[in-house]
Parts: sequence; C-alpha cells; structure tokens
Amino acid sequence: MTDSSTDREPPVSAPDYGRSLRGIGFNLLVTDVPRAVRFVTEVLGATSTYHNDSFAALRLNGGEFMFHADHTYRGNPLLGVVAGVEGRGAGVELRIYGCDPDLAETRARALGYTVLAGSIDKPHGLRECMIMDDDGYVWVPGAAIRG
Repeated sequence: MTDSSTDREPPVSAPDYGRSLRGIGFNLLVTDVPRAVRFVTEVLGATSTYHNDSFAALRLNGGEFMFHADHTYRGNPLLGVVAGVEGRGAGVELRIYGCDPDLAETRARALGYTVLAGSIDKPHGLRECMIMDDDGYVWVPGAAIRG
C-alpha cells in the first residue's frame, strides 16, 4: 500500500466517525485487515482513510465502508456465524458502480487474485467482471456501456 494511514492516529474518534456515516454502507469481517485493504486499494482503487491491524475505514466512488478483524467482534453474534467459514462472502456480490472492470481485472490477475468472470458487456447495460478476494468476498466492478 502506498499510503501511510497505519502510521498515524485515527482522524476522528470512533463515536464521531459513526455519527458521520450516511446512506448505505457495509462492514466486512475479514481475517486480515491489511491484506483486505491491499486488495480494495490496489485492485479496485479504494482509498483508506484509516486502517490498522484491527479496523479500516475506506472510501470508493463516493461511498464509505469498513473492515473489522474477527477479534474486534468478540461478544457479537455475527462472529459465531463466520467462525471457521471459508469463503465468507458466499452468495453476496459487492457491486462497485463506476469502477473500470477491465482495469480491475488486469490488476487482479497481475496480483494473483481469482477472477471468477472476466470483463464482459452485460444485457443490463453494464460492463462488469467478478473478482474474489482472499476472504471469499466477490467484488463486481462495473461501468455503464457507452451506447
């Protein structure tokens, strides 16, 4: 990763960050936060606003999302659902609109990630591909087909 967001304190407190969130977002429990950050920054072009070994706050195409390490969810019922599960993202597509699928696919292949489906124009007006990260989450970068 090219940023230094792990070398500094969080830009805001956790309560202030939580109160700032709007719209729809998502949080993914991941087995290795820095590895997950590396995937979304290097393949999808996300920006890490802050991350450490336990937590990451990220931005992509105007949206915000988070990663939490498993140990941060002790006492949370969701941890029991994912404990020991391979391919945590089974059945979920994380769609990133306005993200160049050809570029993301090229980056993913160069970095050794699994490309489930290469970039293709779809009948619903988007060009998209499907890429799996190390935790089994499937990311679908897509862009409108010029027409």
